[in-house]
Amino acid sequence: MELDLVEIWHSMNLLVRGVVVVLTLQAIACIAVVIDRMVLLRASSRRSVVFAREAAEAMAAGDYAAVVEIAQKHPESHLAVFAETGLSIFTARLAEGMPREKAAELAARALTRKGEMLSESLNKGMNVLASTGSTAPFIGLLGTVLGILNAFKLIASEGSGGMGTIGAAIGEALVVTGYGLLVAIPAVLCFNALSGRIARYESGLANAGSELIDQLESGTSPTPRASIGVEARSPIAVPA
Repeated sequence: MELDLVEIWHSMNLLVRGVVVVLTLQAIACIAVVIDRMVLLRASSRRSVVFAREAAEAMAAGDYAAVVEIAQKHPESHLAVFAETGLSIFTARLAEGMPREKAAELAARALTRKGEMLSESLNKGMNVLASTGSTAPFIGLLGTVLGILNAFKLIASEGSGGMGTIGAAIGEALVVTGYGLLVAIPAVLCFNALSGRIARYESGLANAGSELIDQLESGTSPTPRASIGVEARSPIAVPA
């Protein structure tokens, strides 16, 4: 049996159409969130690699003021923003005559606060995916219930309960439930995939911050780690 979606749309009552519109808006919002997060993560990763390459020499030499200047040229790189936050605090406290260990401790606290802010920014819009995945099936079921009520209304008006009378109406109602599942399932899958990727990205930033603090405390360049996407020639960890 072929489904004529246009015909089904025109045969729906206004309440069921409203449910379909809500599901469609949810689907569009989910697509927008997925595209936005993917573009953000990919762009930030690329800019972070550029920043790491440009700042590698200054970082290895301990010229933190130069690293801060380079980081300020890459405001759209989470790694650059992260490094600028920690190094700005560290160099400012050293200039005030504070011991290196205490300055590094304050820089670590600043990185913790900045990491929380970046995490909130990275997870922006994820609640849309979560809400759609959990509510879309029920919204579709609501549309089905409204459609079946319309079928009963047809029975009352025509005085007949045969399948010829209500079969089409019930079929149209069930399509709305299917549409709700069609919206919900990809939303859940995308939420899980993006959540995992964002978690790995945040872990990479946390590791980069930890290595930065180690270098600030000891004054030596940390050893690059392949597990968090560090380039062989760069002492700055780049989130994967």
